[in-house]
Amino acid sequence: MPHLNRPNGSEPLVSSSAPAGASSRPVRVLLVEDDELMRRSFTVALERYGYEMKAAADGLTGLELFRDESFDLLILDVMLPALDGIGLCRRVRETSLVPVLMMSARGDGLDVVAGLEAGADDYVVKPVDTYVLVARIRSLLRRATYAPAPGPGRAADEGPPSEGEVLVFGDLSIDTAGMEVCVSGSPVALTPTELKLLLEFAAHPGVVLERHTLLRNVWEYGWDGDSRVVDLCVQRLRRKLGRERIETVRGFGYKLRR
Repeated sequence: MPHLNRPNGSEPLVSSSAPAGASSRPVRVLLVEDDELMRRSFTVALERYGYEMKAAADGLTGLELFRDESFDLLILDVMLPALDGIGLCRRVRETSLVPVLMMSARGDGLDVVAGLEAGADDYVVKPVDTYVLVARIRSLLRRATYAPAPGPGRAADEGPPSEGEVLVFGDLSIDTAGMEVCVSGSPVALTPTELKLLLEFAAHPGVVLERHTLLRNVWEYGWDGDSRVVDLCVQRLRRKLGRERIETVRGFGYKLRR
């Protein structure tokens, strides 16, 4: 599994809000948006925040840019000519765990579900304010550079996981230092969001976690976040780790089986 701070084989991520002492290389963002005015306005706005932008007007051009260059984050519109954003996201996920943010003009329909099922980490609904878009980008980049600190949540007789510990739940193992996940000894590739969600479950094995708690701790949303992102990410984890691994507690949330 690739190290999460180097999606798509790039150097460690930084941004204008990167921690002190981090490399000054700007975060490279690929924006694929067919509306020319919106593409230009997003590009200019994000460049003002210190991001290095590259833009494409259709899905096939975006795919070519992604394959030819290294990016730290992708922003994909759903409705694109040549190759739509859903198809582009699927093609990206064939080879890369780079964070993907989808943009949709329809926030209540199939676009959101299809984008998340294709492997997107998050979505925003257009029109979107720049500060909201930047907040979502920063949240995604924090997940991509995420390193869990020791914390509570394991059984009382086991104590909290220590830094670098390998957590074991049956045939599932999680190396918290190397950020690697294995099932029956075989590595499993997880996106940054999937890994952070799994680590949240692993910190509280057997404990039911509500969707709003997961939105706050993983996606960094407030109480107005869309719980569909949780449900779809849990589904993706189940496909990769085994359906029985994460249990649904109806009316409450999810828990990782011990």
